[in-house]
Amino acid sequence: MSKIYIVIGFVLMVGAQWFVPGIMIFEQEEALRKGTSYNFKTRPIDPSDPFRGKYITLSYEMNSAESTDSIWGDSQKVYVYLKTDDNGFAEISQVSPKILNDKGDYVVADNAGWYNGEVHFFLPFNRYYMEETKAYNAEVSVRNAIRNRDSIGPECYAKVYILDNVAVLDNVYIGEISVKDLPAEEE
Repeated sequence: MSKIYIVIGFVLMVGAQWFVPGIMIFEQEEALRKGTSYNFKTRPIDPSDPFRGKYITLSYEMNSAESTDSIWGDSQKVYVYLKTDDNGFAEISQVSPKILNDKGDYVVADNAGWYNGEVHFFLPFNRYYMEETKAYNAEVSVRNAIRNRDSIGPECYAKVYILDNVAVLDNVYIGEISVKDLPAEEE
């Protein structure tokens, strides 16, 4: 009789190990399929972390918002409610220390502090993992596009889908060119 309980326990343990990642994958896929697409303008940043794989690190122009509330605690989350500007880029419609009902799509960001009448935050989708041979060229291209933004150069932005508080970084673009389509690094 005890062997049956061991087998049942084992089956439940294996099922749970598949169930939790399955739910996470399902949420991400639903956001990509049914979520609202937002384009976030990026800023340059130079990563170096050999333990996390090949990726480009992204920093965003959208990193603070005016707030008359000085109640922002350091470990408190920032709920950043979004809208789209006339050029198709994401912009802040409102920030809040709590969830607001029926205010539209939002991202839960990490609080970086409140000062000078603004709450500063970090958006959660700051790494774009890519094919190993293309990551370095993509990083250099993104950095160059951002540096040349003041001239007539193309915009560099990240396309993020948001559905029910799930944000998925889908792609990074330089103008209309996906970093996935950049040439691979030569050996």
